Amino acid sequence: MKTDVMEIKALYELYKQHPVITTDSRDCPKGSIFLALKGESFNGNKFALQALEKGCAYAIVDEDVEAGNSQIIRVDDCLQTFKDLAREHRRQFDIPVVGITGTNGKTTTKELIAAVLGKKYNVMYTEGNFNNDVGVPKTLFRLNDSYDIAVVEMGASHPGDIKTLVETVEPTCGLITNVGRAHLQGFGSFEGVMKTKGELYDFLKRREERLRVGERSSGMRGERREACIFLDADNEYLVKMAKERDMKNVITYGSNVGKVVSCDPFVNFEWYNDQSPVVVRTHLIGAYNISNILAAMTVGKYFDVPADKIREAIEEYTPSNNRSQLTITADNRLVVDAYNANPTSMAAAIENFKAIKSDKELKKMAVIGQMGELGDVAEEEHQKVLQQLTDANLDKIWLVGEGSWDIAAGRPGIKIFKDVEEVKTAIGNEKPCGYYILIKGSHSNRLDKIVELL
Repeated sequence: MKTDVMEIKALYELYKQHPVITTDSRDCPKGSIFLALKGESFNGNKFALQALEKGCAYAIVDEDVEAGNSQIIRVDDCLQTFKDLAREHRRQFDIPVVGITGTNGKTTTKELIAAVLGKKYNVMYTEGNFNNDVGVPKTLFRLNDSYDIAVVEMGASHPGDIKTLVETVEPTCGLITNVGRAHLQGFGSFEGVMKTKGELYDFLKRREERLRVGERSSGMRGERREACIFLDADNEYLVKMAKERDMKNVITYGSNVGKVVSCDPFVNFEWYNDQSPVVVRTHLIGAYNISNILAAMTVGKYFDVPADKIREAIEEYTPSNNRSQLTITADNRLVVDAYNANPTSMAAAIENFKAIKSDKELKKMAVIGQMGELGDVAEEEHQKVLQQLTDANLDKIWLVGEGSWDIAAGRPGIKIFKDVEEVKTAIGNEKPCGYYILIKGSHSNRLDKIVELL
């Protein structure tokens, strides 16, 4: 339930006088506003008075804290108020806002788009993976008059998550990177994933219709005319989703824009760009990244970034945060993709690793973490990964995660570890040397902790 419109406008006037919102009672800049969020293991309401003592001008709470205290502002739901205030702030800026969601590749695509647009504009974009119902408002509050354009990443793990976020962000255009089998425990089915991700298309369809009849977008200054989607024309699910919604303003990318030339290990590809093919050389590992790259180049072209600058941005971009990174150590070559893992991204990473041509003196090894939130299909999906690893003819396979890999017990060439601490011990004992090693797993597996040991 949204906070009352008049209440939000009054709160926003207060925010303009005290333009810093903190949700952490340990970080209370003088004159800021403390907003009491709640989670499974914390309740910000309990720290509201402490935040005031530390220097906050006001505290917004959704529980009874201290009657009669004029610095305490009571609302029905602090998280909803946070999102509503963030939307009100976003509406103060008449700039294009690119919304991004998808099962895999959201963060890489966001980073690439920001890099490309940054060649011409001052871009505000999501930091790290601040893509949930707390991170997105925090991102929007970073907007100020110095920015020309914004790129906002939105994640989801339950039905309706994207609807809530797009209604906060109010993007003027956007893209879905792909839809895959992730968070199935939360979504219930693959169809549930498609429906939730498609809520970005639903919002942009409504915006498209409003603009067609000359209606100004709700509450915003000015009248931005963007209402388009960027569509991977090679992805049958995304094409189907766009057709079902009868999207009119669609800018496509895919094999019509470029194709991979080589991937050993970095992606090199031909970019067509309405002229003779130009070879673009990247620092990204994995042919699966081509759609992310072409999306960024297509967005850049739409916003009139010069072609040479688009190419320059893609060639300069170097991945970080343990996503599709090549790390060369004194002993091994590591393909590190240890931030996220689900059946779709796992299959792509293993297939790509299998295709990499290893130097004759280098053997191949994989350290693979378990996949979470798969519900009833967890065993089936881990079995598929195990089969794919077996078919890849690797010299060593290490599997990490208690319970998930029981299906591999006793198989030759495979070792199973309860957690990353056991892996670290094994590395100390065996000291793997002379390997090409794929490190792939969810962030919760903490496989990033073994990179410096290899």
